[in-house]
Amino acid sequence: MGGMTVRQKPKFSVAIQTDGYQKLINNTLGDPERAKRFVASITSAVAVNPALQDCDAGTVLAGALLGESLNLSPSPQLGQYYLVPFKVRVKDADGRVVYKTDENGNKLKDDKGHWIAETETKASFVLGYKGYLQLAIRSGQYADIDVMEVKAGEYLGKDKFSGKPKFEFVEDDDERDELQVIGYMAYFEYLNGFKKTLYWSKQKMLKHADKYSAAFNAADYEKFINGEVAEKDMWKYSSYWYQDFDGMAKKTMLRQLISKWGVMSIEMQSAITKDDSFANASGGEVVASGADDIVTVDAADVQPEYVGAVSQVNLADL
Repeated sequence: MGGMTVRQKPKFSVAIQTDGYQKLINNTLGDPERAKRFVASITSAVAVNPALQDCDAGTVLAGALLGESLNLSPSPQLGQYYLVPFKVRVKDADGRVVYKTDENGNKLKDDKGHWIAETETKASFVLGYKGYLQLAIRSGQYADIDVMEVKAGEYLGKDKFSGKPKFEFVEDDDERDELQVIGYMAYFEYLNGFKKTLYWSKQKMLKHADKYSAAFNAADYEKFINGEVAEKDMWKYSSYWYQDFDGMAKKTMLRQLISKWGVMSIEMQSAITKDDSFANASGGEVVASGADDIVTVDAADVQPEYVGAVSQVNLADL
């Protein structure tokens, strides 16, 4: 049987200007000025990321509206949340994978003899560690909260009575910048005075990433940071765990700290749930080039659900 023709959808820069999208955005946000700012900010964010421009426009909009509902900025420079491109295998009406075929209907194969599946690129909302900080501060429960790298010589071990980690930080910033990262520390203090500090060594963080991120390998990371990866293979290292290990580590520390001991607002709970929807689905092969994190996953495993005003958006109608 011949392959199914995959319908080409308009790129985001075109779709965002259509009457259907404009009406959707205005109805969802309810404020023309807010809608205008939203369109400008998300258009700018997509423009600087070529991989996002090739994504299904509806998924870009859905992720951006989720970020807007949390009052977070899509600017990559601010790092509050990201729209991460990933590829999903196209399936037909019966749930079967659609494969590429030649003009005679014969399935095409790659150089390893595997059938080549039709894919489409979608975008998913991924919360950054600065987004976690923003949501926590906004809850009004924290007198202080932060996360940082711990440099060589700063970790002094655990208190022998309480088990709490002890630190002595280097005061000279220039000197500290030159020191090797050996771990990560996150802490918070409630308004009522309760405090909690969490420390993980970099080795523990590497093991965590190696276990929970299918796109990351600890042994390959060493090759990557030592410049031992050939240019033709760099696309394999496009995961954020390779491109920004410290940023991902700080996000992990905040998640661990807040989810176990912190107060989570409804906003925070929603953001973590949506962040998890991508983390649980992105267990496939990274196929991007450059620093863009595109992951190939099974379409059946990607069922994002959006909260608040975004849940009322029917993107299939656009």
